[in-house]
Amino acid sequence: MKSPLLSLPGAVPAEGVDEGVAAHYGDLFREQRALAEGTGFVDLSHRGVVSVTGDDRLSWLHLLLTQHVSDLPTGQATEALILSAHGHIEHALYLVDDGTTVWAHVEPGTQGALVAYLESMKFFNRVDVADRTDEFAVVHLPAGSIAEVPEGVVVRETPYGRDLFLPRADLESYAEKSGPAVGLLAYEALRVEQHRPRLGFETDHRTIPHELGWIGTAVHLQKGCYRGQETVARVQNLGKPPRRLVFLHLDGSEVHLPPAGTEIRLADEGPDGRKIGFVTTSVRHHELGPVALALVKRNVPLDARLVADTTAAAQEVVVEP
Repeated sequence: MKSPLLSLPGAVPAEGVDEGVAAHYGDLFREQRALAEGTGFVDLSHRGVVSVTGDDRLSWLHLLLTQHVSDLPTGQATEALILSAHGHIEHALYLVDDGTTVWAHVEPGTQGALVAYLESMKFFNRVDVADRTDEFAVVHLPAGSIAEVPEGVVVRETPYGRDLFLPRADLESYAEKSGPAVGLLAYEALRVEQHRPRLGFETDHRTIPHELGWIGTAVHLQKGCYRGQETVARVQNLGKPPRRLVFLHLDGSEVHLPPAGTEIRLADEGPDGRKIGFVTTSVRHHELGPVALALVKRNVPLDARLVADTTAAAQEVVVEP
């Protein structure tokens, strides 16, 4: 789904899973500074939007999600995961309930599989699940923004800013009133700085929540059963995850960023050393320079000197070993 905001001056389209919105509008660092200062907005209209209505919506979702949502207060934002039977992450949902409907935005292209799964679990519960991506566009306002929110628009407010579920037909008119538009690369740079994992970027087919620090923010440890809970409880009570998320400060003298998937090795072992992890997201930050998120083996020493391919990297702990 191509955003109409790609027609704005300077818009350069994003690629890959984020295709359909602008990567930037001509000045990446200016756009980052705008977000950091609480101005502008980010077009996230490529993300999927799913709604759940009905009297049983919260109690039903409580049985399926990793988060405690049976008593979720109206207007309170939360995030949750859906796990496989083996505890691997399959979906990440960013939720808010407006009093009659639970709204969630999800990674681009995942809404179809999510709706199909939810439909298969309805049984006799009084719920209706719908893919609303064609009708609603997600717009992000950064923390500190004083931009006006149109009346009637559902808002998901977090420490990082506000996510608006805006009628898609109103996206262009909203942009005219609420500029400047900020590209997705600026949003991603701040996400990396904030150590926030993203499904499909920091996850692979075997990722469990403990590896990414999603315990507490997206996984509630004192709620009832849900698919994959046995793995979560076992790791929490008896062991450690095999990998851990780290924040990397990369050598700023390098021209190119190591892309996602770049193998990480111990610098002391040389270029033929064993692989101990891989880059998940790398960005250029307006203050920190080149930085990245990465997954490394849990037992990698905290003071170890690392290299991502040939780029020197110093790690900062996100998930404790």
